[in-house]
Amino acid sequence: MKASLFAFLATAALSVGSLLSPRIHASDTEGSVRIRLDLDRESLMANTDERAVVKISLDAARLERPENRPPINLSLVIDRSGSMSGAKIEHAKEAALAALGRLSASDIFSLVAYDSTVETLVSAQRVGNGEAIARAIRSIRAKGGTALFGGVSEGASEVRKNLEDREYSPRIILISDGQANVGPSSPDELARLGTALMKEGIPVTTIGLGLDFNEDLMTRLAQRSDGNTYFVESSADLPRIFAAELGDALNVVARRVLLSVTFPDGVRPRQLIGREGVVKGQQVELELNQLSGGQEKFALVEVEISPTEAGQERKIAEARVTYEDVLSKRKVTALAERNAHFTSDRSVVIGSANFKVQTDYAENVMALAKDRAVALVDARKKEQAAKELRAQAEELKQMAATYHNSAVLAVTSQSAAAADRIENAGLDNASRKTLRAESAQTKNQQSYGSSNYSSR
Repeated sequence: MKASLFAFLATAALSVGSLLSPRIHASDTEGSVRIRLDLDRESLMANTDERAVVKISLDAARLERPENRPPINLSLVIDRSGSMSGAKIEHAKEAALAALGRLSASDIFSLVAYDSTVETLVSAQRVGNGEAIARAIRSIRAKGGTALFGGVSEGASEVRKNLEDREYSPRIILISDGQANVGPSSPDELARLGTALMKEGIPVTTIGLGLDFNEDLMTRLAQRSDGNTYFVESSADLPRIFAAELGDALNVVARRVLLSVTFPDGVRPRQLIGREGVVKGQQVELELNQLSGGQEKFALVEVEISPTEAGQERKIAEARVTYEDVLSKRKVTALAERNAHFTSDRSVVIGSANFKVQTDYAENVMALAKDRAVALVDARKKEQAAKELRAQAEELKQMAATYHNSAVLAVTSQSAAAADRIENAGLDNASRKTLRAESAQTKNQQSYGSSNYSSR
């Protein structure tokens, strides 16, 4: 298996560092988002090819007065197929009513329900007193098949009615317990839908309920649209999930976020870890749909650095973020850059550990390893899946021991335990869904909740 950056660092006996203060430009303080560049070490070894991790963080300011939050343009898409009958549909309606209760009269709401066909029960409209919307929610009855693609597409159509009004933050929340079996139904088709909605600035949050939904389809739809994803084994937990999700959706402070990172000659970006983006020569570009107050979203880039003489300081990266500031209703740009110092003293490098960057990297490396493990188990190669998970965890464990990073050690312990379970029993339905959701949540830096909500 290809050696990871952590294996390179452990072999070189280098650590991840506490960092030089980034050079913050004035524009960083003018909007709702601050950009920060961190390296995995304050000092790098001189006179040798180096590898490093660059972390680009976007910190969204909390709303000072939540009662003055920007309004939301929310479409709720509910699976009402036959498998949702009984407690599931009742809990879904309860959660929807609770969500409605948190909206203000000026928010825009639409409700789409689908079975074998798709029906718009509430066209996009201001909530007002909410009574008519509540009646529509209570009227939902389970029946028929699962036209998931059509349901999400219809929800998007409702959101688009007010998409040009930049005052409103758009979002779709999808809840389903089943396979998509009417209309487009493959993960690739739903991923393409998510990509198209991302370009429009419409994130889709997916809530997979029970053990029969297609987690590959649901997570890819959410990831490609830059939305959140949940696996909820017990329908009784739906109100709690909706409350958590609305806490995010009702606090959006930035939209249409474009991040560009430029590396000077001699610093070559190798790959993004976790997030999807584009590496083009000396530049890395990626997009995020929305940022909520109090959130940190970040990207991790592995880089190779050409040899530098001891005592020199060198620019490693500079970054630019452009976004729509929801509060000021204007386009804002923020800039930051990061230098590194080079030394021939290994102890200086070893003593500059930034455990947070190190741990973020470890979690994302293991999230990718979990995705590969699921694919291998699907291909009936559970022994190989366990072997690769163990090997990745062992590399991180060696690094954690070298740098005394207990947080990374915890990541490796969890992954080693997952490898043991896979080798002994493969992946049952619940475990597969949990791994998929955990991986997606890590890569999206989902800031609340666990992947599998269960009352058991």
